[in-house]
Parts: sequence; C-alpha cells; structure tokens
Amino acid sequence: MKIGATYLGDGLCEFTVWAPLLSEVTLEIITPETRSLPMAQDKWGYWQVTASDIAPGTLYQYQLPGDIIRPDPASHSQPQGVHKSSQVVDQNAFTWKDRNWQGIPLADLIIYELHVGTFTPEGTFEAIISRLPQLQEIGINAIELMPVAQFPGDRNWGYDGVYPFAVQDSYGGVAGLKGLVDACHQQGIAVILDVVYNHLGPEGNYTANFAPYFTNKYQTPWGSALNFDDAYSDGVRNFFIENALYWLRDYHIDALRLDAIHAIYDYGGKHFLAELAEKVAEFSQERGRKFYLIAESDLNDVRIINPPEMGGYNIDGQWSDDFHHSLHTLLTGENQGYYQDYGSIKQLAKVLREGFAYTWNYSPFRKRHHGNYPGNCPPHQFVVCAQNHDQIGNRMLGERLSHLVSFEALKLSAGTVLLSPYIPLLFMGEEYGEEAPFLYFISHGDPNLVEAVRQGRKNEFAAFHLEGEPPDAQSPDTFEQCKLNWHKRTQGKHHILLKFYQDLIRLRRQIPALKSRDRQSIEVTSAETHKFLTLRRWSQDSQIFCLMNFSTRIETVSTLVPPGNWQKQLDSSDSQWLGNGYSLPQTIAGQQNLTIQSQSFALYTLSA
Repeated sequence: MKIGATYLGDGLCEFTVWAPLLSEVTLEIITPETRSLPMAQDKWGYWQVTASDIAPGTLYQYQLPGDIIRPDPASHSQPQGVHKSSQVVDQNAFTWKDRNWQGIPLADLIIYELHVGTFTPEGTFEAIISRLPQLQEIGINAIELMPVAQFPGDRNWGYDGVYPFAVQDSYGGVAGLKGLVDACHQQGIAVILDVVYNHLGPEGNYTANFAPYFTNKYQTPWGSALNFDDAYSDGVRNFFIENALYWLRDYHIDALRLDAIHAIYDYGGKHFLAELAEKVAEFSQERGRKFYLIAESDLNDVRIINPPEMGGYNIDGQWSDDFHHSLHTLLTGENQGYYQDYGSIKQLAKVLREGFAYTWNYSPFRKRHHGNYPGNCPPHQFVVCAQNHDQIGNRMLGERLSHLVSFEALKLSAGTVLLSPYIPLLFMGEEYGEEAPFLYFISHGDPNLVEAVRQGRKNEFAAFHLEGEPPDAQSPDTFEQCKLNWHKRTQGKHHILLKFYQDLIRLRRQIPALKSRDRQSIEVTSAETHKFLTLRRWSQDSQIFCLMNFSTRIETVSTLVPPGNWQKQLDSSDSQWLGNGYSLPQTIAGQQNLTIQSQSFALYTLSA
C-alpha cells in the first residue's frame, strides 16, 4: 500500500494515511486556500481521498479526533520543520540523466561515509557535487550518506529523524538529493543511504497519534520499540518497506545501510528484515539491476546475511564491528568499555580469516558467549572500517584516529582495511588524516529535551570514568568544529597520506589476488609476542604476501616466506611515505629473519 501524498498530475493528488483505530480523519489543505476534505477508510485502516486543484508545493495536514492537527507521517517534505504542515511533491518533476547507470557490484565497492552538514562549508547536497572528482581521483566509487530524513532544526547526525520519507530541507530537500544522486551516477559513483528503521526521534514524532507504531513489548535505548510483530504491525511493516522502495525508486539510491538492526525486535514467523529483503529483491528484478541492503549489527549473527533456505534473512551484507574493535585496540591500546574484549593480534588474524572475532566464544564485556561462525559467508558480505561516525562521535571529544595514534599507525590502519578481502569503508576526511573532531550535535527546539541530552551525554561518559565536561551538543560551535578542512588535502603529511590511500586503492583494484573475494584463498598467521601478522592472498597465478607489525618497536621475526620469489610493491616505512626508511629487502624468499619498522607493513607480490 502506497502511503503519503502521491501527486498524479493535472492537479490531482491521492492522499493516504494509516490510522486503523481512529473514527475519522480529515485532510486539511492549507495553501493556496484552506479547505477540508473528509477521508474514507478501507478494511486495513488506510484513510484515502483523491483531491483536485492540488499543485506541487501545496501545504497540507491531517485533522484527527479531538481537534488534533498533525503533519503526514509519510510526508515527502517538511519545509517549515517537524511541527508544521507537510508539502505535496511531484516526484516525476526531476529530469534524470543517469539512464545508462547500472550500479556497481557489492564486492567492488570502496565506500566513503559522509555527513552532509559537515562535509562542506555549505552543508548541502549541491555542495557535495563539486567534491566528487576529488573522491573519484583517489578511487572512491560509493558514497554513504548519513541519514537525511527530516529532523528537528538544521544540525543533527540524522538519527533523530521523525519523517522517514521527507528529505532534510536545510540540506536542499528533494531536488537537492536527486541532483546529488544524478551527479554521482554520471561520474561512476554509487550512493548508499543510511536509513533508521529501529526508532524515530523524540521531537516532532507524532506517529502515535495515528496508529500503534510502537509496542511496549520491547524496550530499545530510545524507548519503546517500533511495532514489527504486535497487533496492527502489518501497517508498520508496510510503512518501512514502502520507505525503502521509495528511496530506491524515486531517488535512484543504489543501496540502503540499515541502522542498528539489532534493535529491530520481531519474533513473528517472518522477520521484518526477511520481508524487506524479499520486496527489494522483487524490485531489483523489475528494474533489471541489483539494489543492495547492508545491515549494521553488533550481533555477529550470520542469519542476517544467510539465504532463506539456511534460515537467514537474505540481507546482502553486514558490518563487522569486530574488525574495527580488533584494529582499534591494537593501534591505541585502549581497553575500556567493549574494547576490553579485544587487543590481541590473534583476534585480528581471526577476523581477517573469518569475519568475526567472536563466533560463540566468551565475551568478558558481555559476560556471556557471543556470535556465530561466519566462515562460510563470502568476504564481500562484510563491511569493515578503521573509523566511522559512531566510533569517533561517541567519544567524549570526538577524536579521530589522527588524534589518537602516530602517522605510521594511520598508514598501517589504511593497509589493514584496504588489503583485507572485505568491503572497505572510509569516514570522511580519513584519507588525508583530517584532525577536526566529529562530535555529537543537535539543534532541538525543546529546552527540556536539550537538557536531557546534555545530562545523558554527561552520565554516559562518567560511566567510562572520563573527566571533564562533554562539548555542548546544542551549541552551533560544536557543529562548526566538525566541518572538514579541505585545504589540508594538499598540505604536508596530509597530502602524503592522501597519495598513500590512492596507491593502496589502486593496488587493490589492479592486483588479481587483492580483487579476489574468495575466503578459501586467504592465509593469515600471527605472532602475539611481536604483534606481528602475515597475510597471503591468491587468485590463480596472482599472489600477495603482506607483513604487518603492530608493535611500537622495530621487530625482527623469523618468517617462512611462501615458495617463490617475492617483489616488494609498497612499504609504509619508505621515506616517500614519510617513514623512517624501510628495512625490509626489495625481494624475499624462503626462511628469513626479517626486520620490520614499528607500526608498519609491506606488500609483496609473487614474481613470475
């Protein structure tokens, strides 16, 4: 069932809203002149009316029993903010120029996560377009937009969205997002959109006035869970499935990143995610090309990506938090909170081989066994990173890796991500070592809510025994601090790191062994005492051998080099990358004692 205001052309518009328990719903047209139209209810609780003399841009709202006036939960546009009227949008008005676009296979993606408001000084969709060539130049072929659904005010991470179908007006609204997607496709860049199906934000969330969108059966970190399996849940499931198809169909989005799916509670016979995957698969078949779903999850559960015949939901890919946590703890030495579960080189080796560190083994942080075995799933079903918005922004001071580790460790981090068999994700600015923080920021209109956020942040960090006051999330200065310093890309060590990322991505694309996504063609060894790791990958006649030293000391290790003669392709300790001068030989073979610089790696390929 299509919901919201569907503009049919010639001044006709169909309005549909789900309100199964209400006795009446009236459509209120606000502009160009006020009028009221009664709506009729069908047997599933959807109220509908087709109105004439409606032009795109018309403002409207719904009158509910008790003289309650509310915007449309499925509004496509909220030009006056989250509390005011909704706006009719003609989704066919935009002229697309991406007719020949066929998408990029999941296995080939190099993802770049960005926040629209802080990526450029202007903070708009349009402003991103001029930066696309710079991303493409280093090898990025997919951007992942943090949520753009309408949220309160004009500063927010996006996870406080309350109108999942409405494009944030301050970013450029409907036309702005379509213009960005169209420009990306014309330059060979896919677009992934982060969507939130586990909760709605607190301010401007009027869905409960219409229908049982929430259930008290389960609680999430944000309050009562969305109702995916209780009475009247069919309408909630339809709401979010329609939302997914809306982004793919009307905005030509290539893939959706599903936020925190571990907070989607559904114990019915068919999980919401399985139904969503079915509908997206049907849509892909209709359109003649594949559209993808990628889940963020901390469950370490392969049911998310397994096919239905194996009891899975058939989601195309999922994030591996274990990859980030294993890498982060090795580079920083941090061990507070969930980081206490990580820190050994053996764990990182296991993640590189299998995808997870925890595969039903005991987690000291959770105080229980955690995860299941992912080794039968192809590597291209896992997205990995060294940093992302959560891992940076949920720190009290929003420090990036560039603040926490050495320049050598930044290069080692890049090598670990980009030489892995998984889908790499970079967070905006990572490629040149951006030093601006990425802090948590909001612009709520409710003073009580603002104070609640302030206290919540303070209590959260107190639990980690962190001293000092967290930056004020409501302050415009907090937001401004997070904007990228684009000029640094051309300066000093930042420019060197940018070229280093560019070189790594080039090698990942050119060397067949690195292009392979076969889990059977990966061999990893590790030495805990030296914090040393070797990675071998192969595809037919192509082989790579990588030595990685995560120790802060120069290490000499006895290494059995795989048979053949190996030629060095890249050494992060080379002086051209501002290293200390490489100590590894240009060619290696057989059993050797090799001395490797601290926090460095070297990549070799098998000579013909």
